Amino acid sequence: MNTQGIDQLLRELSQTAAKASGQEPAEAAGTANFADLLKASVDQVNTAQQQASGLAQGFDANDPNVNLQDVMVSLQKANLSFQTMVQVRNRLVTAYQEIMNMQV
Repeated sequence: MNTQGIDQLLRELSQTAAKASGQEPAEAAGTANFADLLKASVDQVNTAQQQASGLAQGFDANDPNVNLQDVMVSLQKANLSFQTMVQVRNRLVTAYQEIMNMQV
């Protein structure tokens, strides 16, 4: 998962928090829809995991075009992207809880 997507996600969260607190956030030109950005990030993680699984299955089936190094790198990339997504989810939940606890 790229850091540009995470940065965009964090900007969206800060804009939402500013709106909730009554401040007018600075609008960024061409901002993406939050739901679309989140879905794209989840899809990237899913794709990485599916590719890693496919390579692992190919290696298990003794496919001559799949070597162990490619399998291990792919599995590590998929694991790292999943762990990153979990951390983003945790931050989203924390931000949501903070917004819900704000006094209006």
